[in-house]
Amino acid sequence: MQPPKTLNNIALFGLGEAGTLIAMDLQKVGISVTAYDPKDVPTPAGVSRVHTPHEAVASADVIIGLTAGDDAPKAIEQAIETIPATALYADFSTNSATAKLAMAELAKNHGFDFVDVALMTVVPGRGLRTPVTVSGSGAKRFEQLFAPLEMPITRLDGNAGEAATRKLLRSVMMKGLAAIIIESMRAGEAANCSEWLWQNLIDEITRADKLLINRLVTGTEPHAHRRLHEMICSAELLEDLGIEPTMTLATVDSLKSVIDLGFQRYLPNNPKRLSI
Repeated sequence: MQPPKTLNNIALFGLGEAGTLIAMDLQKVGISVTAYDPKDVPTPAGVSRVHTPHEAVASADVIIGLTAGDDAPKAIEQAIETIPATALYADFSTNSATAKLAMAELAKNHGFDFVDVALMTVVPGRGLRTPVTVSGSGAKRFEQLFAPLEMPITRLDGNAGEAATRKLLRSVMMKGLAAIIIESMRAGEAANCSEWLWQNLIDEITRADKLLINRLVTGTEPHAHRRLHEMICSAELLEDLGIEPTMTLATVDSLKSVIDLGFQRYLPNNPKRLSI
């Protein structure tokens, strides 16, 4: 694997877990990484750690922002006067489309390219090969630089924020799934059956396939009244166990909305309803 000739020096803002793993992979393919992180975190072997963001970006071909979402706007601003006009700023933060557009506008006003990069799964175990979706004026350039490094890239036509929007839409389910499992396990512990419940959930998720997901979703509207009663009972159980049914009550509200407004018309291609 050979990096493009135009990709020699990368500045990295953020040496958290994801930043560290990606920095290590970049070095393996011969790309110099200069990092800045104001926090007291370890520096990966071979990474040049500098004391100011200005030092990091001075000769960078690409600046990668791998910060927490609320730190991302400050990250791009912290050395903006020093970022070369030839550089590409790649913001990997999880953020709103509004925040990404604001950062893109800031980059445009200072004369350098910007790309909205959305990590579409966890970085551990994948590093530089983590699938990403990208958008914005610098998206094509990003693809040209990083696709040869075997990074799976989906490039969207459109403005910065398009990639972020897709990630956040996915997060509604992915982070919601974690939240509902946590609530369920708290209740399982209170009911003295947490080991059984954990294994049951693992088994169900492991067996899940397209057909099961289709049945769960498309079966909701025709069976909404029955499922609503079931979830009201579930909420009452959690309350009896002393567990706040936050996610369970959200499901109750969602089912009431399906009864009032329907749902099938929102599904792609309006797939055939399946009962369970």
